[in-house]
Amino acid sequence: MLADDITQAVLARKDVAKYLRGGHGQSELEARERITGYLDELRTTQRYPIYRALKHPLYPIILRKIQRIDEHVEIPQQATRKGRVIYISNHKSHLDYLVEPLALDDNGIRPPVTAAGINLFGGALGVLHRHVTGAVPIRRNTKDPAYLVTLKAYIAELLQRHDLLFYIEGGRSYTGELKAPKTGLLHATMQAQLDGVVIVPLAVAYDLVLEDHILARQGTKRGQRPFRREVAEMVRYAVRYESRAFTTFGTPISLTGYDPDSRRDVMALAHHVRDTIGLLYKVLPTAVVAAAMRPSIVRRELEARADEILAILKDSRANLGVRNGREAVESGGAMLEERGVLHVDRTGRFRVRERNVLRYYARTLQHLLSVPRGGRTH
Repeated sequence: MLADDITQAVLARKDVAKYLRGGHGQSELEARERITGYLDELRTTQRYPIYRALKHPLYPIILRKIQRIDEHVEIPQQATRKGRVIYISNHKSHLDYLVEPLALDDNGIRPPVTAAGINLFGGALGVLHRHVTGAVPIRRNTKDPAYLVTLKAYIAELLQRHDLLFYIEGGRSYTGELKAPKTGLLHATMQAQLDGVVIVPLAVAYDLVLEDHILARQGTKRGQRPFRREVAEMVRYAVRYESRAFTTFGTPISLTGYDPDSRRDVMALAHHVRDTIGLLYKVLPTAVVAAAMRPSIVRRELEARADEILAILKDSRANLGVRNGREAVESGGAMLEERGVLHVDRTGRFRVRERNVLRYYARTLQHLLSVPRGGRTH
């Protein structure tokens, strides 16, 4: 049996103790071995002074290429003074694991533990996540009752000691669009039933996503590459890569009034959080240009189409990071040309070079430009 305090607390929880009494076609000993095995997998240690120091060696490799801009940091500052906080974000890039915690650290806000896909826990990165950042490895799409009861109990105990950050979409979007919400971790936090805990929604957005070409290719092929190969490709695409990263915090959402035992309430809260994140998402010039593009288009027409899109976005109460079509084309068009996504010929006509990557950026605004059935819920 594992000896740490969280493990002992998890094993003592009612749902886990019930599972440990056997059943499910296994003996009590087999059930205990299964639970403790999953606990050993989930167990993590956060050594934040080391994590904070990591941004210095990482600076010349990655962080110097990114201008980080944080919006409404007073929200988590106030929320953490009052009690426990659950940060729920969209998920654009592997850089999110650096950008969002540093947004908190730069502003003197206590660090959360981050939930990450178990595929990120191999090799050196896995050692970093498990023994420094305090990230929790999550198995996605599993229906193993032993794992689910262990995960929910572990999250409940973790929240007694730490704030938590996780991604409402589960994984990154290969198509660029904001995906439907996943409810597993949200349900686990609801079942913890801690007094005073609040959700702080946040959105992360980049002018250029480091993995844009990789994600667009995976979205087309509907397949995921091995993580090691993806890291190698990311290093290649990092050459001459520069971008802004916006981390935007939103008004805290209370769990009061949502019944964790009601599937309808869990889904209602999940969609409320997801829609809130969608409005917080920073609308940047590259996305506007991508949404306005045609296979071939002159600058004046592209600027006019960008103005039309921005008018719709303004009506949607979007978080605009660009004022007009001319600004969008000047800034976003140049970045997409430098990235090899667009080509501007001698006459000033814009032509598409990487169609799937362009679609990836255009779809980042899809949740703001299309009204779902039944109208908007926000």
